[in-house]
Amino acid sequence: MKEIFDKLSAECSKMTTKRYSTSFSLGIYFLDKKLRDPIYAIYGFVRLADEIVDSFHAYDKAFLLTKFRQDCFEGIAHGISLNPVINSFQQVVNKYGIEHQLIDLFLKSMEMDLEKHEYTPEKYDQYILGSAQVVGLMCLQVFTGGDTQQYEALKLSAMKLGSAFQKVNFLRDVNADYYNLSRTYFPHVNLAEFSNLEKKRIEEEIEAEFTEALAGIRKLPSTSRNGVYLAYLYYKELFNKIKNASAEKVMAKRIRISNTHKFGLMFDSIIRFKMNII
Repeated sequence: MKEIFDKLSAECSKMTTKRYSTSFSLGIYFLDKKLRDPIYAIYGFVRLADEIVDSFHAYDKAFLLTKFRQDCFEGIAHGISLNPVINSFQQVVNKYGIEHQLIDLFLKSMEMDLEKHEYTPEKYDQYILGSAQVVGLMCLQVFTGGDTQQYEALKLSAMKLGSAFQKVNFLRDVNADYYNLSRTYFPHVNLAEFSNLEKKRIEEEIEAEFTEALAGIRKLPSTSRNGVYLAYLYYKELFNKIKNASAEKVMAKRIRISNTHKFGLMFDSIIRFKMNII
């Protein structure tokens, strides 16, 4: 029975999310129950693509990513894939009408990571769009459940939130990206001489995006608002910690939020949500 395989597929996506991200797992837990599996499916899909380009160094990453792309769109077309994570993802794509262009833009950004790039402002914006903003839009299509008017009203805020999250990730991972993967995403920034002034300029961009994103979070349906707000709180706290560190310290080690602190943010989110002070 396919129902058994579909259930297994959902469990694989959920396990992938929990194994790779405590913060997103907590956020998803605070979504309405009916939304959890679809968001696990989206996260599991994007996580596997990211792992191909970031971790599978002993293998032909270009081949693996091409095969992943092919399997994805074939799965969507046929309504089934023998890759459990893709199988759960295709179900979400077909059920919620997720635009195929969003998936294509995401995979194109992953392809950009296969080669070294000198990131111009244009390429930087292209990468942010594909790697983060479209993922926010995929999730928004699930959250709005086919309400086109609501989706269009919240679209820009969702993109700003995805962009802010990604740029915080860039700052958090700048050491590993630069020294281990030879990647520099920020345009016109020499990470060998990364300065507090350059760091502050990047942080001002992120701060503005967080502000715009919060306005949209407040307008989300109640079924998704608390979970998204918890993810926002976590990233805002991580961002504040990075802001309080020098450029030299950010380049020297990965800034983290402890799991204990994450659970504290979780309870803060619950209280704010119940008191309607998000």
